[in-house]
Amino acid sequence: MPDLDAGIREAVKYFWMTRQQQSTRQGDAADRDRGGRSAVTGGKQMDGFVRLVRNLLIAAKVPESCIAINKRVELPGWFRAEKKWDLVIVHEKELVAAVEFKSQIGPSFGNNFNNRTEEALGSATDIWAAYREGAFKPSARPFLGYLMLLEDCDRSRSPVKVVSPHFPVFREFRGASYQDRYAILIEKLLRDRLYDGACFLLSGAASATTGDYAEPHPELTFEKFVKPLLAQLASICS
Repeated sequence: MPDLDAGIREAVKYFWMTRQQQSTRQGDAADRDRGGRSAVTGGKQMDGFVRLVRNLLIAAKVPESCIAINKRVELPGWFRAEKKWDLVIVHEKELVAAVEFKSQIGPSFGNNFNNRTEEALGSATDIWAAYREGAFKPSARPFLGYLMLLEDCDRSRSPVKVVSPHFPVFREFRGASYQDRYAILIEKLLRDRLYDGACFLLSGAASATTGDYAEPHPELTFEKFVKPLLAQLASICS
């Protein structure tokens, strides 16, 4: 397998450089917070990770024609007509895999964390319901993947107050930061088999030149995310 660390670093640098370019285009300081949100939701800053996974798939002998990014990435849902995924693999008219690449930067971690949680749960619930109802026949169960890059900063590291006026929250959320909450969320997504592979990365804004990143959860590393995907795709598409 190619040098994963070098590939991840290049993707991280691309993320921060693209985010900075998007923020600059937003204009004056009065629009800074809105501009930050636009940078996160702009849809291009995670392209480095999409290309990294695509290149790893091609290196594993997955036919390039099977891999869709940017175009032809819509898949039918059960609760909605269709959804665009970031990377879709269809081999001989069978759905083999679909992967989502997400990110979040500050300063508004609270609402955006809830939105990301609802998106991850909703996307998985929707596609598995569609699979159950035969939307992808004759496909076997596809590989569903999820990658999250979170800004590493003081606000994402700080404990978050919980509000529970009627019933206590689960213990793991007490005193947890947003970094902790993302790790809890993504681990539970795997435990409940809503996703087959997941990765959680941290990186600070200064990483635009270095590509520095951290993998805070030993079960949610990029290698543990991508190896099962490559193995499943190689066995099917070879």
